[in-house]
Amino acid sequence: MDLGLAGKRAIVTGASRGIGRAIAERLAAEGCSVAICARNGEEVATAVTAIQKLATRDAVVTGGAADVADNAGLTAWIDSVAASFGGLDIVVANVSALAGTPDEASWRLGMEIDMLGTVRTVDAAMPHLEKSDCASVVAVSSTAALEAFGGPRPYNAIKAAVINYMSNLATAFAPKQVRANTVSPGTIYFDDGVWGERKREQPEIYEYALGNNPMGRMGTPAEVANAVAFVASPAASFITGANLVVDGGFTRRVQY
Repeated sequence: MDLGLAGKRAIVTGASRGIGRAIAERLAAEGCSVAICARNGEEVATAVTAIQKLATRDAVVTGGAADVADNAGLTAWIDSVAASFGGLDIVVANVSALAGTPDEASWRLGMEIDMLGTVRTVDAAMPHLEKSDCASVVAVSSTAALEAFGGPRPYNAIKAAVINYMSNLATAFAPKQVRANTVSPGTIYFDDGVWGERKREQPEIYEYALGNNPMGRMGTPAEVANAVAFVASPAASFITGANLVVDGGFTRRVQY
């Protein structure tokens, strides 16, 4: 299936590793020009080099150090990418503080990075997206937003707020032909990710999660990237306001 991504121009935040990097890799392999950012410039440069090897011949891959907590810096970076690419078609907001402890500092950090970081990214990109004929915004949330899991944690509640924000964004910008969707991964394993860390440091939690997945395994960043690439692409041109769950059936709920 041709997703229609060749020649499109995309930004992925938090893409130096893990799910964000897999998303950038998939978009570049589909023919998108892709710009990635993260706070660590050296890690971004390493990721750009790796992604370039997977990109199609005509796709441009670039990156820069940008912090979604720094509105001015983030906006300047997005504007510079749009100028370099000649516009923007796709924005993927992927950064998370992974705020798990139920204290005020974690609540503030989660709001600053996960929620406001997504809002800042969208606000900075929207003037460019409105000029595109296939504009799409995708936010990466989590299945932790969809059911009671792990107690009252900032991460769960704030990821739920991201889904609500994207749903309202979809309605507000549909007349301007800008689509907005969310992808919510479940238990996704990579060595330097949350579940890689739990496998090493909290094996009982890891084994419990693994044993409760109906598919008998955890997902991969590439499987999340496949979902993001689809909903971001022109192949999903009439899909907006949706939340696509990528969890192997892990969450126990009826989705309407």
